[in-house]
Amino acid sequence: MSIEVDDLSRPAVHALLTEHLVDMHATSPAESVHALDLSGLRGPGISVWTAWQADALMGIVALNNLSPDHAELKSMRTSASARGRGVASSLLEHAVGNARQRGFARISLETGTQDYFAAARRLYMRHGFVECPPFGDYVVDPSSAFFSLTL
Repeated sequence: MSIEVDDLSRPAVHALLTEHLVDMHATSPAESVHALDLSGLRGPGISVWTAWQADALMGIVALNNLSPDHAELKSMRTSASARGRGVASSLLEHAVGNARQRGFARISLETGTQDYFAAARRLYMRHGFVECPPFGDYVVDPSSAFFSLTL
């Protein structure tokens, strides 16, 4: 598997992001969906990586620069065929490593509180993330859980 910087131009990436947004809207109230669409991921201060096995897209992750010392993990998603194969851990480790190299002191994320997001919450906790209060522009929301990792 290779992880590479992505310019968000490939149809497979568009399809995975569309699937991600559909699932977020199916599992969370609209006001609690904070996933970025394609145009949002192309915004300033956002870096995107994708994982590939040959020509098959395995997953995606993005980092959003919140401040000179704080980054936010965004759009963490693995394809259905990649689940349970360590792709999410590899993408998470890649994003955290990149954040460290860039001098961020902290990386935070928002995810859902519903059962659908239980595996994601376990993944983040296994990698040292701890629950935290809302950060950036987020507010307290019963459908959102917030996590942070000191780098």
